[in-house]
Amino acid sequence: MKSQLKSFGCAFCGIGTALKDEGHLRFHLVAAVYVIALSFYYRLSAVKWAVLLILIALIISAELINSALERICDLITGEYDLRIKHIKDISAAAVLVLSFAAVATAFFFYFDVDKIKSLFLYFFNNPILLILLIVSIIISVVFIWAGPTGIKNFFSKKSA
Repeated sequence: MKSQLKSFGCAFCGIGTALKDEGHLRFHLVAAVYVIALSFYYRLSAVKWAVLLILIALIISAELINSALERICDLITGEYDLRIKHIKDISAAAVLVLSFAAVATAFFFYFDVDKIKSLFLYFFNNPILLILLIVSIIISVVFIWAGPTGIKNFFSKKSA
C-alpha cells in the first residue's frame, strides 16, 4: 500500500513539474477549464460529457508523454540530431492530431448560433461578470505564458 501511495506522489510530482515547465500543457489545461465551464452553460448530455472528459484526458496525457519524450531526447544528446528532431516532431504531432479532434468535437457540441448569441448577450447585460471573464482571461494568459510562478510575480510587481 505504501508503494502505491508513493507512486501516486510521484505522478503528482510529475504533473507539478510539467505544469511548471511546459507552456503547452498549461494552455491545454486552461482550454479545458473554459470548455468545461461552457459545457455547464450548454447542459451537455451524459454521453457528450463523457466524450469531452475523455478528449481532455487524452490531450493532457499526450502532452505529458510528448514532454517526457522531449526530455529523454534532450538527455540522449544536447547536439542537433535530425533523428531526434523527427522524434520530437512526431510526438508533438500526436498532440496536434488529438487537439484537432477536440476542436472538431467542440464545433459539433457548441455551434449553435442562438446559444452563442444568448451567451454574448448574457455577458453584455452583466458587466461585472464580463469584467470577471476578462480578468480570468488575463490571468490565464499570464499562467500559460509564465507558468504558476508567473502569476505570483505578475501580482507582486503590480502591488510593489
